[in-house]
Formats: sequence, C-alpha cells, structure tokens
Amino acid sequence: MTSLDSVLDQDGVRLTVDDAVATVSLTNPAKRNAQSPALWRALTAAGRALPGSVRVVVLRGEGKSFSAGLDRQAFTPEGFDGEPSFLDLARGSESDLDATIAEYQEAFTWWRRNDIVSIAAVQGHAIGAGFQLALACDLRIVAEDVQFAMRETSLGLVPDLTGTHPLVNLVGYARALEICATGRFVHAEEAERTGLANLVVPADQLDEAPRDLSAALLAAPRDAVIETKALLSGAVSRTFEDQRTAERAAQGRRLRDLAGVTD
Repeated sequence: MTSLDSVLDQDGVRLTVDDAVATVSLTNPAKRNAQSPALWRALTAAGRALPGSVRVVVLRGEGKSFSAGLDRQAFTPEGFDGEPSFLDLARGSESDLDATIAEYQEAFTWWRRNDIVSIAAVQGHAIGAGFQLALACDLRIVAEDVQFAMRETSLGLVPDLTGTHPLVNLVGYARALEICATGRFVHAEEAERTGLANLVVPADQLDEAPRDLSAALLAAPRDAVIETKALLSGAVSRTFEDQRTAERAAQGRRLRDLAGVTD
C-alpha cells in the first residue's frame, strides 16, 4: 500500500500517489504554471512512472491559475537554458521539427489510457497549452473563476498539443472553430453548458470535488471501468454496427471473467 508517496518532483511537475489515486501537480504558481519543454518531459515521465495500482489521476495547478500556457521565453532568440529556441527549431528540417513536436505531444497523450480515468481540476486561467492540457484529461472539474482560451491562432500558430480532437468532440466543429479562431475566453457557465466541464464548483471546493469523484469512480470494479472507457472512447470512430460488435465482445469478456472461464 502506498500513501502520499512522492514518485516524481522535477521541472515544475510533482507526482504523488495515495493508493489507487495519483495526483499530478503543476508547481510553479509564480509563473502561473507556464509550460516549457522541460515541463512536458516531466509530464511524460509522470505518466511512465504511474504504479500499476493507480486507477484515477487528478491533474491540478498550484496557485491562482491552472496554467497560463506556453512560457513566452520559448519564442525569444535565447530560448530556455539548455534547450533550442523555437526559432532555432523552425530553421531546422521539417522532419526534425515534426519529431520534436511529436515528443512534446507525448505529455498530453497518456491521460486517456484505458487503464486510468484522469480528472483535471482547473481554476483561473487555462490558456493555450494550459487549455489543451485540461482537454487531455477524460473529465474536467472547474472553479467558478475558470477562463479557458485557445490563443495559438492569435499568435499566428495552431493548437498542436492534441487539444483539437477532444475540443471538437466536446463542443462540435463550429463552436471549436469559433473558440480557436477568435481566442476568446470561455467561462465556467459556458464550459459546463457545452460539455467542456463536467462540474463547476466554488474555488474553495476544487480540492474536495475531485476526491469525491475519484471515490465514485473507484466504487466500480476496475476491469468494468476499463472496458467501458474503451467502448466509449472508440465509439466516435466506429459505425453503429461496429459499436454493437464491440459491446458484445466486451460484455463477453466481462461475463467470462466473472464466471471464472479461461480460454
């Protein structure tokens, strides 16, 4: 049994584990948890370091903001210490640039693994990369002061940290385009109404609400949750008939397992 074990603490990311629940915290509130390549590598490392006993992962940001997005230092000629600047990356080959962006994206992909359910607890600003990190999770609980915005287009860029797929799935193409192209803020009421947020709570309840949701998720048998998540996450890309087939196969596995039948 683990209890509040600190598994990782580096580059603005802390991973702690309490039995079946892990918490990933962004720990640089002085910079509103601005993101950098080093932070993305730490997030990737956190995903790889999860013990097999973990079923729920809560993502949170310390301080008044969840994450204000990419640290603008990335766009300066000097960049970050020990890192190539984004300007230098842009001057390299297309294949190298593609490989680098793919590496950055790894920090945003593991949150939807079928063996875990991830919950983002979001307060204050969640801008650009911060918005995309919240979108990387399965579920989002937000404080009443939350401000989502996708500002990449306003900077002449595009959202490239895996946020476009979940955004379109949650709010639809037309609203996703409008949110991204204008860079406007999405506040708590709209976030809940459009499906971006599962729950809106007062800021002083943002620690308690994920604990309650985690407990509810842990009440169901793990294998049933894993199979259900796989069914739901694949439903959008399947035809109705393919989804029926997937349901039958999943239920067959569950029934055989409950009956103790082995192949």
